[in-house]
Amino acid sequence: MSEKTYLQALNEALRQEMEQDENVFILGEDVGQFGGCFGVTQGLYEKFGEARVMDTPITESVIVGAAAGAAASGLRPVAELMFVDFIGVAMDQLFNQAAKMRFMFGGKATVPMTLRMPQGAGIGAAAQHSQCLESWFMNIPGLKVVIPSSPYDAKGLLISAIRDDNPVVFLEHKLLYGVSGEVPDESYAIELGKADVKRTGADVTVVATSNTVYAALAAAETLKADGIDVEVVDPRCLQPLDKDTILESVKKTHALVVAHEAVTFAGPGAEIAAMVAEEALDYLDAPIKRVGAPFCPVPFSPPLEKAYIPGADAIVEAVKGLR
Repeated sequence: MSEKTYLQALNEALRQEMEQDENVFILGEDVGQFGGCFGVTQGLYEKFGEARVMDTPITESVIVGAAAGAAASGLRPVAELMFVDFIGVAMDQLFNQAAKMRFMFGGKATVPMTLRMPQGAGIGAAAQHSQCLESWFMNIPGLKVVIPSSPYDAKGLLISAIRDDNPVVFLEHKLLYGVSGEVPDESYAIELGKADVKRTGADVTVVATSNTVYAALAAAETLKADGIDVEVVDPRCLQPLDKDTILESVKKTHALVVAHEAVTFAGPGAEIAAMVAEEALDYLDAPIKRVGAPFCPVPFSPPLEKAYIPGADAIVEAVKGLR
């Protein structure tokens, strides 16, 4: 166990999986000699060569399509798009091909591909490079959606994603790459679809994802001074969603706030709130609150971008609004 950044944890997961399985390879724009747009694949080109760390043209449709074809042919590709915002030009390859192939062939074909995509605001990249689009992928049967918040989770979940026989969308918030935490040096896997309780509490459940987990933990410390004990649940995967852990927490605290950086309207919190309303309504002592981004493109202006991103203050306000 040693201290590693989120970025280093991802890099180590890729290296270890490539060492133990020769069918694992990487493809994407600038993933080779440059080491990836954010540096996640640095050093892998030198270790494994251009046959297994492949630089592609600037064409996301080819990256995702090639990954789907390679996966259907028995390989385990890990494709990288520079930004999740670019997935629009490759959606057919993802949701009409990769996601449906196993179903259309009666389970005889598998598509073990992982699609890594940075997302999120906070670096001044403006409207076309800063979105959180996880709810798009949650709505597509056949895809798994992973959204880790910590270095430990990032490594274990990426290893599981690579080993999974289904296409996995793996979303990495750009502001998390520098976050540090304790990570085992050896290879390990975290089961997809298992949430993690990041903080135990008795008074209110806050379900938070990705970078917003840290805002929820900060809000919990603020609320502690007011005598409010917050439990923070990180789903880690949005598809499959760990309903049991969320429902158990709500049944204990009798109150729910769902927080994420994606826009509030039709965001992942809408599905989580609906699920709790359908399956645990009688346990709630107050209406469910949602915290998310406003329904507008991500601003380029630094003050406006800061105001756009849901933070600890918004979560504190939502929790206090329950009481």
